[in-house]
Amino acid sequence: MYKGFINLNYKPSANDLVCSFIIEPNNISMEEAANAVAGESSVGTWTNVVTMSDRIKKMGAVVFSIEGNNVKIAYPHELFEPGNMPQILSSIAGNIFGMKIVKSLRLEDVRWSSSLIKSFRGPMFGIKGIREVTKVEKRPLCGTIVKPKLGLSDKDHAKVAYQAWVGDIDIVKDDENLSSQSFNKFEKRIVETLKMRNKAEREEGERKMYMPNITAPFNEMMRRAEFLVENNADYAMVDILTVGWSALQELREANEDLKLILHAHRAGHAALTRNPKHGISMLVLADIARLIGVDQLHIGTVVGKMEGGKEEVIRIGEEIESKIVEQKGNKLSENWKSIKPVMAVCSGGLHPGMVPSLVKNLGNDIVIQAGGGIHGHRNGTTAGAKALRQAVEATMQGVDLREFAEKHKELKTALDQWGYI
Repeated sequence: MYKGFINLNYKPSANDLVCSFIIEPNNISMEEAANAVAGESSVGTWTNVVTMSDRIKKMGAVVFSIEGNNVKIAYPHELFEPGNMPQILSSIAGNIFGMKIVKSLRLEDVRWSSSLIKSFRGPMFGIKGIREVTKVEKRPLCGTIVKPKLGLSDKDHAKVAYQAWVGDIDIVKDDENLSSQSFNKFEKRIVETLKMRNKAEREEGERKMYMPNITAPFNEMMRRAEFLVENNADYAMVDILTVGWSALQELREANEDLKLILHAHRAGHAALTRNPKHGISMLVLADIARLIGVDQLHIGTVVGKMEGGKEEVIRIGEEIESKIVEQKGNKLSENWKSIKPVMAVCSGGLHPGMVPSLVKNLGNDIVIQAGGGIHGHRNGTTAGAKALRQAVEATMQGVDLREFAEKHKELKTALDQWGYI
């Protein structure tokens, strides 16, 4: 069986990739379970094999810390192909999740080695580049999603987007499950909505952004990305988990020529992240997305309708926006200087009354994206958009929303309708 992968005196080197796991053994000791996870994810197998040499043994993963159910494993850099995220994940997040000897297993965190970090492109634009394109220097970006999710025609979709833009919204995006259905074909939607974007820019004197969803099988996804460039779009949105890491890497490679801001939707992430004992944490998925090179990423809201505790969401926000992750407690330091920061996106059950809490918890370098919290405003989409922008302006000025609402009727209606957090 799996043996010889534990060395509690081992000190990980800068070239090691280090994984933090939560392991619940299945009627065996923690040491046996940890050995099995380390072995199966590196050079080991369930029995002794004659092809195992001393040189190969040295490439085995090392369990260097066991504290209760928390286990840390170091992986030598030779095990990984630089710049190949699917291969890396097939090792550290592959067969091990299906092993009978563990009841549950969760990949909680990863310390990426400098050599692996440098092998990925990272974001093309990042926070600074997004602010340069949008011409919004300091405040949070205000965004919305066209609602209802599905059913609107291309022209009706464009009309709703226009109503949001003239209400002072910066960004309008497609929802995650809108692609090119019979009632709303991709090409027609893009043309019609960008016409309305241009109209809103002329009328409002501000940059307006549209984020079309290009999620599709790879070749079609790339064709749609090229269509966006041909029609002078600035953004592309992609459901990163459902298209897969390989497709996302290829899209990022192609983006060297396309030069689109890549907005990453995390649809489906909870299938991996929600169980606190099993799966992969959102923190790890966020690291992967940043390394590959998205510019914006949904991280949760702290408030709102989506699952995700305050500490978790704040930590994800801090890590995707930082250049260096310093040593904190048992977490080893990482150098991300070569990888640009990602702008966090907060979305899911948001309304104007939540803006101060969002900014307090996550800072200004975020996209506040409200769907129902704009289109559900009693006085319509434009009024809802104005209410969100007013809430952001009040927060930036340090003025209580209720005080600001005394002279801003759209915000007052929103606070009366949904409250203040």
